[in-house]
Amino acid sequence: MRIASWGHAVFSATLIALGVLGLARGRFTPIWEPVPAFAPAHTALAYLCALVFLIPGIALFWRRTAPAASRVLLGVLVAWLVLADAPDLALHVGMDFTWAVAKTAVMVAAAWVLYVWFAGERDASRLRFATGESGLRIARTLCGLGSIVFGVAHFTFLARTVGMVPGWLPWHLGWAYFFGCTFIAAGVGMIVGVYARLAAVLLVAQVALFTALVWVPVVVSGHPTASDWAEFIESWVLLAAAWVVADSYRGVPWRAVGRR
Repeated sequence: MRIASWGHAVFSATLIALGVLGLARGRFTPIWEPVPAFAPAHTALAYLCALVFLIPGIALFWRRTAPAASRVLLGVLVAWLVLADAPDLALHVGMDFTWAVAKTAVMVAAAWVLYVWFAGERDASRLRFATGESGLRIARTLCGLGSIVFGVAHFTFLARTVGMVPGWLPWHLGWAYFFGCTFIAAGVGMIVGVYARLAAVLLVAQVALFTALVWVPVVVSGHPTASDWAEFIESWVLLAAAWVVADSYRGVPWRAVGRR
């Protein structure tokens, strides 16, 4: 087996779980939503998307298959971002579709980091822009842009954000503003390279805290709705993906400014 980091292990296990869930239900998991209306053969495509997560998720654990798995996963996610999410956003401008683009962008970022880690000499020579430091820079920028969108969503959907703050916490409005700002700050830090490692780790901590305090109590309450489950799954996947990106900063000083 080949486990490059804890983030790699969690992200790969998450992909396997999503693949099993998609095959068991015969429908798209929330990660692929919203599915474009023009997509043909929705059921067949749903099973294919499940396999796209399941097979690479397993293969990422093994030294010989990890390079090919990361290549396939990155290619599929980039294709979905460009051919499905982006056109949907262009046709239906709104925060829901902007959120979908950001969600996929963070997953692309995680897949890109894994691709950089596992890329062989052929990839390094033929696709230099996608490997090495330039590849990591692209991945971190995508994750940073996604984080900024999540932060902006705290303000554009302020009433919903405030409503998700646990009832036992005081100052609901203050927490909504605070975390909206911290998501944006983390994204900017990763993009411009100012305290980028600290920003990435704090982003993971934020998403983990949000998942633990908001969605875990909801899904274990015994009465979660389909929407609750979808939100929980999305939150967990974003946590796993952001964790991979944060792991890509290993060796970078915590207070580095402008360093790579």
